[in-house]
Amino acid sequence: MFAAAAFPAAAEDLLQVYRDSQRYDAVYGAARFSLDAGRERIPQGRALLLPTVSLTANAGALRIEQQTQNQLIAPDFTRNPTLVGYTLTLTQPIYRPQNLLQRDQADYQARQAEATFAQASQDLAVRAAQAYFDVLAALDTLTLVGAQKAAISEQLAQAKRNFEVGTATITDTHEAQSRYDLVVAQEIAAQNDLDSKRRALQLVAGKEYMQLKPLRTDIRLAPPTPNDMQAWVDLADKQSYPVIIQQAVTDVAQLEAKRQSAGHLPTVDLVGTYGTTKDTGSLQSGVGREITTGQIGFQLAVPLYQGGSISSREREAAANYYKSLQDLENARRTAALTTRQTYLAVINGIAQVAALEQALTSSQSALDSNRLGYEVGVRINIDVLNAQQQVFQTRRDLAVARYNAILNQLRLKAAAGTLRDEDLEEVNRALQP
Repeated sequence: MFAAAAFPAAAEDLLQVYRDSQRYDAVYGAARFSLDAGRERIPQGRALLLPTVSLTANAGALRIEQQTQNQLIAPDFTRNPTLVGYTLTLTQPIYRPQNLLQRDQADYQARQAEATFAQASQDLAVRAAQAYFDVLAALDTLTLVGAQKAAISEQLAQAKRNFEVGTATITDTHEAQSRYDLVVAQEIAAQNDLDSKRRALQLVAGKEYMQLKPLRTDIRLAPPTPNDMQAWVDLADKQSYPVIIQQAVTDVAQLEAKRQSAGHLPTVDLVGTYGTTKDTGSLQSGVGREITTGQIGFQLAVPLYQGGSISSREREAAANYYKSLQDLENARRTAALTTRQTYLAVINGIAQVAALEQALTSSQSALDSNRLGYEVGVRINIDVLNAQQQVFQTRRDLAVARYNAILNQLRLKAAAGTLRDEDLEEVNRALQP
């Protein structure tokens, strides 16, 4: 990306801001917990194929009173029996096609969560770099406005001196005063913009950075590698995270359609139970007993008719699958468009930087010529003021163009799904030591 010498990392550089952002940014933190939640789908899907074991227990007390009309045949009695018992049940799915498909869905859902987190990481890197260079751009503007203010102040003082000695008219003084008042207003606006950009950076990183490492002025921006638009588009079509995420959604929707179709199929489970019931009496007998039972066998369930809900869910899942196919196609088209636009922004940005560098040289030469011409009387004060303004505007435009070119390189890699921490390290090496 750059042809510049490497410098040791400073305390408050782009990498430091990015690391602080990883610890502070709420959007990134939410994505990290969403990843943890998405990965839990895998053990949940596998659990559908494993046996389930449950234990139920019960305990109770009864009071039985019997009064009869004939004491000789059935005498009156009162009993207070107790009843305790437990049942252990084991169920092992043997044939449940819906569970198999749901397990496969869990794998794709985990992939979706991982791709979503990777995209959040890329977005954070771009947002941190954007906020970082926004501060630098605002600081450059304030610095250049201050320098312009000092230059206009000198021009104003010179115009006043020339008027006093009669070598210039009052018009020169008024023009310089007007430009001075205007640049004072611009300085106030630039300071306000700088404070706003610092707050925006603080929102991302959670810290207030009083000093940031500026960009080197001697860097040379290189075109992206590979320097071919279609190669980047093909890369984005394969590994752009929005495409990967939507592909996972489509795969899940396809399996969901199959799972709902499997709702018409029978299921077979292996079921085993073991339990004991103990009581101290009953209505029929005053003698306690203990009964232990065990059972194992296959359980077959055949869905016959459920009011048409199974067929309805099947049609719903099919419609959602076809919708996801359209969403996937839209994600691919959007990724291709974004990649093309960003690639052109990178190429044009590099060309703009080169043009502004040449324009700055020309503007500085024009300013020097106008100053010399003013001193010898062939140029008027407004010519010098206009030349000064052009120089400072070109310097600001050049600084902003460099920042935008760097950011667009990061955005291009993000659009193709290849933005990594190493890319930020490369940008960081382009900062002043």
